[in-house]
Amino acid sequence: MDNLFSGLEAFGLDKLSGVDIYEKEKENTAAEETVAKPAFSEAEYVYDKTHTCPVCDKEFKSKVVKYGKIKLENLDSDLRPVYQNMDPLKYDAIVCPYCGYAALSRFFKFMTSTQADLIKKNISVAFKGLQETGEILTYDDAIARHKLALLSSVVKKAKTSERAYTCLKTAWVIRGKAEKLPANLPDYQAQKESLEKEELDFLAKAYDGFCEAFSKEAFPMCGMDEVTIMLLLAELARKVGKYDEASRWVSRILVSREAKDRVKEKAREIKEMIRENKRN
Repeated sequence: MDNLFSGLEAFGLDKLSGVDIYEKEKENTAAEETVAKPAFSEAEYVYDKTHTCPVCDKEFKSKVVKYGKIKLENLDSDLRPVYQNMDPLKYDAIVCPYCGYAALSRFFKFMTSTQADLIKKNISVAFKGLQETGEILTYDDAIARHKLALLSSVVKKAKTSERAYTCLKTAWVIRGKAEKLPANLPDYQAQKESLEKEELDFLAKAYDGFCEAFSKEAFPMCGMDEVTIMLLLAELARKVGKYDEASRWVSRILVSREAKDRVKEKAREIKEMIRENKRN
């Protein structure tokens, strides 16, 4: 497996690139002319929000999405939300530009003094700062920030579910980059395959982490109830080629009294995809 933390060298954190994620302890028309619709501008759908870092106590601004102005189109089979015109998932990792602490937005504020010390001793001492970005984040910007969030979760010894969820969200951002990759690139196929492999690496880590967390942590987990996590585990197992394990998760959903009909229908869809995978 390739190094999941590749790309963090720019932050000065290359020495931490070998850490183990789960070491024990993601038409208007006029009368005679047509007026073209204005081009979509992603910058109009994000704004700067002020945060206070729980590690160094300094204030900084980070770009946040105006979710009320964008439209959800559909969910991927592994629950990744797909929106019209833009990918708001790029903006979910918050990074303090002063000390280097990073986390997904749902986890950013929660920090113990012990965890803060771990971040200072292992990340802040080597952190070189954030590079300037434009009005919006590129996929490369977003992927680097998500990897930094994952590294922070490992360093501060966060719950397994937080590390797994950060892996999942990182995989989703990498998938977004692959989907938007210009087809006229001279090395398009090579880049596409590299991104797909990297995505699978993160999905595999997400699966491992959620499996461990499922048996040890309380629900809801990362905002998801037990049945939703089982559905996610079934699809992650299928995506990474663990078909027998995927089938077992599907079976658990189908016999669950808590699972609603729509969830069971999604489980049956995964079951059919598993059959197709095995035939191919």
